[in-house]
Amino acid sequence: MSGQESRSHNRRYRSEVRASQAAATRSRILDAAANLFIVTGYTGTSLSDIAHKAGVSIETVKLGGPKRRLLLDAFTHSFARNADIDSLADHGQVTEITAESDHTRYLAGIVHFVAESNRRSSILWTTLLSAARSDALLRKEVDELQQRRRADILVLVDELQRRGLAHTDQPRETVADSISFMLSPEGYNQLVLGSGWSQPDYEAWIARTILLTCAQD
Repeated sequence: MSGQESRSHNRRYRSEVRASQAAATRSRILDAAANLFIVTGYTGTSLSDIAHKAGVSIETVKLGGPKRRLLLDAFTHSFARNADIDSLADHGQVTEITAESDHTRYLAGIVHFVAESNRRSSILWTTLLSAARSDALLRKEVDELQQRRRADILVLVDELQRRGLAHTDQPRETVADSISFMLSPEGYNQLVLGSGWSQPDYEAWIARTILLTCAQD
């Protein structure tokens, strides 16, 4: 390796290390923010609280934007383990599940992915909705998030139809409404946290109910 190639390699290595460190720091900040927003609420959590819990400076926390942005990013980070993803169709784990040729395993995989995502984020979702009621800018962001979620559900409906798992004359949008309700964080809170369902029972109910819904005329 020439001297120039060696210097280029070292710069690239240092850049990769810095990027990895920055990603780890951001993840730590969002995990800290999620925990605090759940425990002390939106108004009860300050940027300095988040900085202290994450073990970083408040200036580092501020790089992530205002508190409303941290709440929104904390939710998407908790749900998808990726605060920057716009569509779940682009999520690596969802892509792997969709590549599954066995239809039963595919549906079980998608349901498990969403169930685990709800387990991590359903309480924070309640905090996010509550905060959005008194913050117009945050409410707009949540509305956009809901629109992206709706688009993801429609992609799921299309995939179920492509696989022959959906045999219904109902409009595509109506099926999406039903599945969105089944997969909602609110449903997780009611059935698992409120009624004490086990995670396996919750997942089995979703898979079974999706198939029943998609088989209706």
